Amino acid sequence: MRTTISHNVENPEVFKQKLLLWSQQFHEVVWLDSNNYEQTYSSFDAVLAVDAMSSVQTNHCDAFNTLKQYQSNCKDWIFGYLTYDLKNDVEPLESNNFDGLQFPDLFFFQPKKLFLFKGNHVEIQYLDTVESHLKDDLKDIQQINKSTNQQNQDSVKIKMRIHKDAYFEKVNRVLEHIHRGDVYEVNFCQEFYAEDTTINPLETYFKLNEISKPPFATFLRLNDLFLMSSSPERYLKREGHSIISQPIKGTAKRSLNLDEDLQLKTDLSQDEKERSENIMTLDLVRNDLSKTAKKGSVRVAELCKVYSFKQVHQMISTVVSEIENSVHPVDVLKSTFPMGSMTGAPKISAMNIIETLEETKRSLYSGAVGYFTPDGNFDFNVVIRSILYNESNNYVSYSVGGAITAKSDPLKEYEECLIKAKAMRDVLES
Repeated sequence: MRTTISHNVENPEVFKQKLLLWSQQFHEVVWLDSNNYEQTYSSFDAVLAVDAMSSVQTNHCDAFNTLKQYQSNCKDWIFGYLTYDLKNDVEPLESNNFDGLQFPDLFFFQPKKLFLFKGNHVEIQYLDTVESHLKDDLKDIQQINKSTNQQNQDSVKIKMRIHKDAYFEKVNRVLEHIHRGDVYEVNFCQEFYAEDTTINPLETYFKLNEISKPPFATFLRLNDLFLMSSSPERYLKREGHSIISQPIKGTAKRSLNLDEDLQLKTDLSQDEKERSENIMTLDLVRNDLSKTAKKGSVRVAELCKVYSFKQVHQMISTVVSEIENSVHPVDVLKSTFPMGSMTGAPKISAMNIIETLEETKRSLYSGAVGYFTPDGNFDFNVVIRSILYNESNNYVSYSVGGAITAKSDPLKEYEECLIKAKAMRDVLES
């Protein structure tokens, strides 16, 4: 059971920053922030979970069943992540590429302390088994000064795992698979990285979030492992009997010139290649949701709508379905994982090609971070536009990619990758 109190704050954004600074004393931290982005399906403006009372951590062997048992037994709020490589728990696949990050494939924890934001209202929940010290915590949070986050940071020198000519060669090999009929879409990704590098994870997150202000921003800490994410994409949400997925496919740069920016947005909405990418992914999501849906309940609520974020315009579709009470929430995740927007179609063929042509294990990139509520609802993002950091190994990584289809131009795909990578690179090299 949890003790709950309500707290009103005059300036939620300042309180959020102080709260995140306060959270750094804990080894398990998940912060999820909508940046006040108006969303039809949003439950909270922001959520913070810290300090594990219990946890589960595993690699891909029977990972979803392990999570299912943990979630069923816990019957409380749990927060955590699924890495892309849990594909190996869903299908007979492998992940043998280089991994400089070394994240466990799955991690979830039951937080001792939980903060739920809506407007200027904060609901604070403590497990009854924890001596709460609510007043002391609030006093400590309010007294924090942002200057306490100062920490030396190395000059970050970003390297490319796949150089330009090799990228073109690999994309052309994907196109050969497509023209041969093996697949019709592959999400091909490349890693940018820095070795022997020290960064300040929270300050890096603050900078990245300020640049992008996305609706699914995330800061995650698991001991010496960190995720700083400016994700704009929802993977999957359950609300009662409803399941919602919002895949993104289709990207265009922004312009400071209002007329030019509007034209870029219009061009994206009418781009035949980008729309075909989105619809291919949409069809894959519809098929995935149908595995657990009531018959005839899968429908497209929104088709290829263009949304504008600080860095880019994005084309987003929304698919919804209805499930029976008997369907376990973890089974909905397992039956749709990994998300279609990060694989391609058909899924298994695409993932085999990805493993062959990509140079690194994706790890938490292309995975998901989120939470389960005590009644089995959940909400997970897609881990893209994200910086990953292993503090013990001094290894920093971010990856970007795009959907390769029969109409793809390797040069344009490469340029799109650089657009997506710009915010992460600017943050790390500034």
